[in-house]
Amino acid sequence: MPEFPYLPQTKKDIDEMMEVVGVKSISELFSDIPKRFEVDISLPESKDEFTVLRDLSELSKRNLTLNDMSVFRGAGVYKHFIPSAVQAIASRGEFLTAYTPYQAEVSQGTLQMLFEFQTMICELTGMEVANSSMYDGASAVAEAALMAVRVKGGKKVLVSEALHPEYVETIKTYCFGSDIDVETVAFDSESGQIDVTDLQKKLTEDISGFVLGYPNFFGIIENLSEIRSTIGENTMMIVSTNPIALGILEAPGMLGADIVVGDGQPLGNAPSFGGPGLGFFASKESYIRKMPGRIIGETKDNDGRTGYVMVLQTREQHIRRSKATSNICSNHAFNALIASIYMSMIGSEGLREIAKRSFDKAHYLSERINRTDHVSLVFTGPFFNEFVARFDCDLKEFNKELLKDKILGPLELERFNEKLKDCGLICTTEANLNEEVEFFAGRLEAIG
Repeated sequence: MPEFPYLPQTKKDIDEMMEVVGVKSISELFSDIPKRFEVDISLPESKDEFTVLRDLSELSKRNLTLNDMSVFRGAGVYKHFIPSAVQAIASRGEFLTAYTPYQAEVSQGTLQMLFEFQTMICELTGMEVANSSMYDGASAVAEAALMAVRVKGGKKVLVSEALHPEYVETIKTYCFGSDIDVETVAFDSESGQIDVTDLQKKLTEDISGFVLGYPNFFGIIENLSEIRSTIGENTMMIVSTNPIALGILEAPGMLGADIVVGDGQPLGNAPSFGGPGLGFFASKESYIRKMPGRIIGETKDNDGRTGYVMVLQTREQHIRRSKATSNICSNHAFNALIASIYMSMIGSEGLREIAKRSFDKAHYLSERINRTDHVSLVFTGPFFNEFVARFDCDLKEFNKELLKDKILGPLELERFNEKLKDCGLICTTEANLNEEVEFFAGRLEAIG
């Protein structure tokens, strides 16, 4: 028996390994690391628990969280008000400790929750079927591109340049391994919407689908009906959307979309280091066997009681590999649970009110900007709660100054597109208090 059986290696084990390797101490293993990278990690002397808790509490006050800040940045991750009951219900042991629903007989609660999630996503998007969630919005839209190829057979997809740049990169990554060509369609420099002329030029018989945002990355609302008629019925229209925007915008399914995807983070999931992502995926029922992920269905047992089952699992562990739609190994069930609770609590009227307030605050702010001399709107197209503005100052330095006032300012767009130098993406939601909007507007007016 080792002297300390609970340790990974005993001192004797370590000495034997060092002898084989040819070093005399553990620190020698790191001798190749340049001295300039060395950091002093010496810990202070031990203290009693009361003192440690006090010191950590003081240290935590140096953190700046989103709750302490006025946030005027979105670009895919949004700060919305989340009712306290959402986390309270989601934190119940029946939900928080439930395993993924492989064993339906012991996971009826989880399966029912995912079934309700699918139902609400269908109602929100105007589509006929939805799966039980994806990893995030980026992987959902990439999987949609692959699905379009499976359905239509062509080995090429078109992607709007006004789609979120990180979504575009994810689509290209997914398609690369499947030998699918990805070509981008330009956006109109004046309106910020799809350049329909460029779209028409790039439509060929081998195009399986066209991917666009609704609203797009710049917050601009695309004319889905026009795009539907432009691409025809032989090309699938894949729409990536902000679920909150659908509180006041026409559902994509009602405007001819074949697949609707997006990130459900705004639905009750608090922003945290760029996430957490929650992909949703919906399509027409005729494509159901080409969809990725899992689909939960409602049924009756022999005694007529309602039950929930996993009716479709199209990954290679469950069906013949040649017929598998993807190798998605999980879903974001807990995030889907939070989204389901959130949507159930706020209801359709609540969602409409949240969307309207987000819309109104953004348009009020844009009108204030239009009256300034040193900040101007870039695009003329209709927008939801985000818009692009050009600044007559160093935007990076301006954002540093805003941080001193606990304001998370516009996203600098030059990192994504060199043509948008000195441009920032501004966002508002219902969580922006009126006095915050007024103060931010004042800071913008003071530039110069």
